[in-house]
Amino acid sequence: QVQLVESGGGLVQPGGSLRLSCVASGSIFSIYVMGWYRQAPGKQRELVADMPTFGRTNYADSVKGRFIISRDNRKNTVYLEMNSLKPEDTAVYYCNTKPERWAWGQGTQVTVSS
Repeated sequence: QVQLVESGGGLVQPGGSLRLSCVASGSIFSIYVMGWYRQAPGKQRELVADMPTFGRTNYADSVKGRFIISRDNRKNTVYLEMNSLKPEDTAVYYCNTKPERWAWGQGTQVTVSS
């Protein structure tokens, strides 16, 4: 049973930055495409970025040029660096494979507000 634990969220002013981390336990992490998803209040969960071990990273248009996904397979960890944050980035952020195959973690709340 894979467990996903996200961290690094918080309250940040518009234009600020945050770095999220997600640790996956109990699986062969490196073989999967890993993704960061987010769910804003009243909206469906959406994929914002994904990254295979080898190959091209992909970003949703809404975060392209501002967010950077990276991974460390030795640590079973995927990261999301978020820059130039906007109020519309406010959401709970989750990681999972793409497509999602593991149980969702608790997520980490990101709130962008002045």
